[in-house]
Amino acid sequence: MSDVEVKNHSVLMVIAWLWVGLPFAYGLYQLIVKVVQLFQS
Repeated sequence: MSDVEVKNHSVLMVIAWLWVGLPFAYGLYQLIVKVVQLFQS
């Protein structure tokens, strides 16, 4: 693979992980907030 192909692959990998990771992290954050509210009531 050339350097350009490796760089493109790396950029695509980062975008793919963000595409999955950001919604997952937001959902996990919402879960923690709801659990804290549930046990405070």
